[in-house]
Amino acid sequence: MYQPHLRYYLIDEGRYTDEELISKQTPLSGIFGVENAGHSWEALQQAVDRIVEIVKADPNKDRVDKIVTRWIKRHLQRVAPKARLNLDRMSSLVEDRNMLAENLENLVKKERLEGRQEGRQEGRQEGDRRALEEKRKTVRHLLSFGVLSNDQIAVATGLSVDEIVKLRIEDKH
Repeated sequence: MYQPHLRYYLIDEGRYTDEELISKQTPLSGIFGVENAGHSWEALQQAVDRIVEIVKADPNKDRVDKIVTRWIKRHLQRVAPKARLNLDRMSSLVEDRNMLAENLENLVKKERLEGRQEGRQEGRQEGDRRALEEKRKTVRHLLSFGVLSNDQIAVATGLSVDEIVKLRIEDKH
């Protein structure tokens, strides 16, 4: 039975601080920087810019560029599968840096727009909830007088008669 004997060097990326990674100008430190930049797309763009400079300075620039480009494309597809980044034409991180920057910038704009839309929707829902609570409060107040019918209260508040009947029952308990 053949059993290969492999040697390896364990690198614990979690033990490096951002400052330590920045001080090491190696492709691997650049990759770790990209992985750690997950908190914002702007930070990711800065990490990509840094790794491009590292690749440009590497004596094996073409080979390293090819490997890092392939890794970046896979990494971005994994961390942002719904983003639909257009990276198919990207063959060199160094040469296609602007294409990647444009993709990331468009992604940031899209996320901000979606965030604003979500915020508006949440705001409308919160406003609707508060308005409904105010109407229910008004109905309870009108019910406390014991003078108006369910139909009259429905017309005055805009709530359905069924809703007013429910509130009437709740108040009796």
